[in-house]
Amino acid sequence: MSVPGMRRAAVGLVALAATALGTVAANPSQAEAGPKPVDVKLLAINDFHGNLEPPTGSSGTIAGQPAGGAEYLATQLAKLRGTTEEEQERTITVAAGDLIGASPLLSAAFHDEPTIEEMNLAGLEFTSVGNHEFDEGATELLRMQNGGCHPVDGCADGTPFEGAKFQYLSANAFKTATGQPLLPPYGIKKVDGVKVGFIGMTLEGTPQIVSQQGVAGLTFADEAETANKYARILRAQGVQTIVVLLHEGGVQNGGGINDCTGFSGPIVDIANRMDPSIDVIVSGHTHAAYNCNINGKLVTSASSFGRLVTDIDLQIDRRTGDVLTAKANNVVVTRDVAKDPATTDLINRYKTALGPVADKVVGETTSAITKTQENLYQTGVDANGKPTYQTGESPLGNLIADAQLAATDNEQNAVAAFMNPGGVRADLDAGPVTYAEAFTVQPFANNLVTLDLTGAQLYCMLEQQFTVARVLYASSTVHYVVDPNGTTAAAGAPCGGTRVVRGSLTINGAPVTDTATYRVTVNNFLSGGGDGFSVLTGGTNPVTGMIDLDAFTAYLTEKSPVSAPTLNRIQTTTEVPAA
Repeated sequence: MSVPGMRRAAVGLVALAATALGTVAANPSQAEAGPKPVDVKLLAINDFHGNLEPPTGSSGTIAGQPAGGAEYLATQLAKLRGTTEEEQERTITVAAGDLIGASPLLSAAFHDEPTIEEMNLAGLEFTSVGNHEFDEGATELLRMQNGGCHPVDGCADGTPFEGAKFQYLSANAFKTATGQPLLPPYGIKKVDGVKVGFIGMTLEGTPQIVSQQGVAGLTFADEAETANKYARILRAQGVQTIVVLLHEGGVQNGGGINDCTGFSGPIVDIANRMDPSIDVIVSGHTHAAYNCNINGKLVTSASSFGRLVTDIDLQIDRRTGDVLTAKANNVVVTRDVAKDPATTDLINRYKTALGPVADKVVGETTSAITKTQENLYQTGVDANGKPTYQTGESPLGNLIADAQLAATDNEQNAVAAFMNPGGVRADLDAGPVTYAEAFTVQPFANNLVTLDLTGAQLYCMLEQQFTVARVLYASSTVHYVVDPNGTTAAAGAPCGGTRVVRGSLTINGAPVTDTATYRVTVNNFLSGGGDGFSVLTGGTNPVTGMIDLDAFTAYLTEKSPVSAPTLNRIQTTTEVPAA
């Protein structure tokens, strides 16, 4: 297994190995000799997150135009498959994880059964697991694959749930007790006599970003090592065209949906360590769009929420099974096409079952309140001399932290609350806020946990923000100062950093002292050490409270009309330079 710190260092060293993709040719001269190559088309999506209806706000646009919605996605997939039987037989539809989890209410209210049914309708054949496939645990993931009614809620829409007709793949997620993959590690599809192999994986760091209950009894292995292992197994079965479906990715620095500009992220190191026999990596997790050539491999991602489809064309040598050329194009799922009728019927069926709950107005906003993080201060410069920034406060994140404090200040004597940025999933538009909209913002159904932390533990938690590169959203009672010239603690010594100016942390205007004890509210994901905040596992006298969404909707109802909070809870010691 890899050491996470070593991997992060390696990512920086190899980032320049990622280049924008034209066409990857294994051996162009081969294409001129022998029988005609086999043409295979892969249609790929990732990070759908149950967005059956068109996503709204910034989540519903890409490349400058409205995009997404399962009705339009199904139409686009059908169009890309072609009209002839031969074209359709040469097309394989795949995904790279997080099809479910962190879903809007229409899917989540039914434990994401609607999304599985929609992926069946859309013709999906293989997908990797992603971290969100484990949100409700391994047993629930197996139910998604195999079908059957939910053990508590039953089949809430009144019809049997038959499970996925496509195959989930989990090569690097295996049962600790037996060492066996939870689900098949790979699948093989034969196209015109040529075998195409698919290896499916989630990121090795899944246990750090999923609740401990979700990954109980499971172990997650290194992505590159696992891919290389199963590539050898596939080659032994005569498979020379190998595609990895990997729920891990990277980000560009300013490029378009088919670019690879200033590309960096964990996928770079992983791709460089993968065996040359691997031809294509369909990636995800970062919700970014890109189209890259990394170490001779085609590496793609289709952003998120069904707004793009990656159209991948392979030419395969009919005699050897080797890939001759590989090229990709991210296609926008526009909304100016006909809706797929079968998908419309599915959506309407579940909307009827959901009833009036989704449309209930729970509050009102005076203007749009976004989850966008503001750049607070410069942390350094990149290889090109451009400043790099640590992102920090968010209007919606601050609002949620305030709501969580309001839900626990009287009953649990909480004096502060902190919210993890990954738990804030969508913006709030201006005007009335429905229950469905609030649910889309906070879909995880985490419980609030109020616990005792010493002042020293609070300082340690704030320092850990910079070790794990995730700044928590603080309630309005919390203020502190960050020194851009301070040091970030090493992963093994999370309390040793000097980013947070000692003596600057106040709660309700009073300085926080190391030996005093404070009642602090977080969600159960954070209290279990989620996102790397291990110091929170040392909190004492924990009391579990209401669901976070209930706290949020109650706050919206009580405080309406609600405005975006001022972003003044974190100060810096120096002026932020212009980007």
